[in-house]
Amino acid sequence: MTSTVLYESDFYNWTVEQVKSLRLGKLDSLDLENLAEEIESLGNQKRSELENRLAILLGHLLKWDLQPNLRGKSWRATIREQRREIKKLIRKNPSLKSYLDEAMTDGYESALDLVVRETPLDYKDLSRECPYVIAQVFDDSFPIGVEV
Repeated sequence: MTSTVLYESDFYNWTVEQVKSLRLGKLDSLDLENLAEEIESLGNQKRSELENRLAILLGHLLKWDLQPNLRGKSWRATIREQRREIKKLIRKNPSLKSYLDEAMTDGYESALDLVVRETPLDYKDLSRECPYVIAQVFDDSFPIGVEV
């Protein structure tokens, strides 16, 4: 069975065979096209993770700012957790820093959806532009009351 057929019929077994070939230096038996696609997909997953975590963080920052009477430890914990996980993600994948501006823009769109879904606020009540700069988003003392 060829690697390409194995890729389609038994992905797990395909990965095992690709790893064996790589470790043994059998480069001629690698399924280069699918291998390249899977490696690219892994990189895209890291970008998506950054975007998703930023969306959650931005959404909770918005809720914190726009609903001061509902602030609680759950929102505080979510803000802290997302900051920590984003920092860790960037520490382990430093080239993601170059993607931060774009991820903030894309993440903000999802943050708006989160706020609309979880609060009485509607899209018309929210800024179309992200009101935060990157420095604020990662500042553990912003907004006031989040730090522990």
